[in-house]
Amino acid sequence: MKIFLSLILAFTFAFAQKVAVIDVEGMTCPLCTTAIKKSLKQIDGVSNAKVRLNTRQATVYFDEKVTKKQLLKAIEAVGYKGKIISIKTE
Repeated sequence: MKIFLSLILAFTFAFAQKVAVIDVEGMTCPLCTTAIKKSLKQIDGVSNAKVRLNTRQATVYFDEKVTKKQLLKAIEAVGYKGKIISIKTE
């Protein structure tokens, strides 16, 4: 029984999804949000990205193989600057 519980915990931890909230500088229109969202979703391991113009923030859902650097680089690739505010595991 202990082995079974250990396997379940290991599996849950290994596949836990992370959520990052990123402040994004320079967004001025809905097309900005679309470009950022598309760039973030191209990263292997990102399952979803939501970008809001009114808060100037991106919320990114990703797995453990994605790095902070990859997220910020994807935002920079489309001409904006990002700053990670928080990362939590769900």
